[in-house]
Amino acid sequence: MAKEESFDVVSKADLQEVGNAVNQAQKELETRFDFKGSHSSIELSDDVLTVISDDEYKLASVLDIVQSKLIKRGVSLKSLDYGKIEPAAKGTVRQVVKVKQGLDQDVAKQIVKLIKDAKLKVQASIQGDQVRVSAKSRDDLQDVIQLLKQQDYPADLQFTNYR
Repeated sequence: MAKEESFDVVSKADLQEVGNAVNQAQKELETRFDFKGSHSSIELSDDVLTVISDDEYKLASVLDIVQSKLIKRGVSLKSLDYGKIEPAAKGTVRQVVKVKQGLDQDVAKQIVKLIKDAKLKVQASIQGDQVRVSAKSRDDLQDVIQLLKQQDYPADLQFTNYR
């Protein structure tokens, strides 16, 4: 009997890299002339970024700095889930940005549907916040990976546990 081959489709941001990017962005904020005397800050706790600044314009600038640092460190911006901008203490504004870990159920269902509609000889199943794809042939799995890479999902996809 042929052995089953499989891999997992996951969406996980490297929190170590997110932390490094936040530290770099914080250092840049401290040295930039246009942020002298402003109440701008970035905090990371677990997988939630809290960005605070004087007004919405400066908040957008702070987010731009954070995003550029994340891109340089290989963290996809699709991993970020932006909350709404809300007023904070001392006339400042705050925005909470969640770093997504794992696939949403909707995205997982879309992935499984796409794989089934492709009529490849593979099985796809949702397991928690990831999708497990298995097949008898590694070539079929490669075809699925190529198929998924061509799609544009609202999540950054990685392919792990390829065996």
